[in-house]
Amino acid sequence: MKVATFPANYSSVRLICNIVSDRAKTINFSSRELYGIELAVDEACANIIDHAYGGENLGTIDLFIDTEDNEIKIIFEDNGKAFEPAEVLPPDLDSPLEIRAERGLGVFLINTLMDDVYFDAPEPGLNRLTMIKRLKA
Repeated sequence: MKVATFPANYSSVRLICNIVSDRAKTINFSSRELYGIELAVDEACANIIDHAYGGENLGTIDLFIDTEDNEIKIIFEDNGKAFEPAEVLPPDLDSPLEIRAERGLGVFLINTLMDDVYFDAPEPGLNRLTMIKRLKA
């Protein structure tokens, strides 16, 4: 279900995180899981702003949320630059910070924090990120 369309700027990120968190709380996720969901949402929005649009206020972010008894599905859509996950190398977590590559940590973080993550482009000029978190039994 579509929740709203937000300007792609950092002021919107806090609002988006709060909306997602409020919906996630209805599923009884632990505080640790809620924090992880918020962190993944924050990172996803920042990636859309920085990488899809190349800066603030250059587009919009559509937010969709579906919940069931034991899971939340969060979908973001944007009309920015297409994203190809295969082009993002896994982050180097072992080298000293000063020699690590600057990219890839956000995608790694999102994939680590969420149970399922899908990137697709259902039509030209439309990017979709789907993130699913399930309640642990």
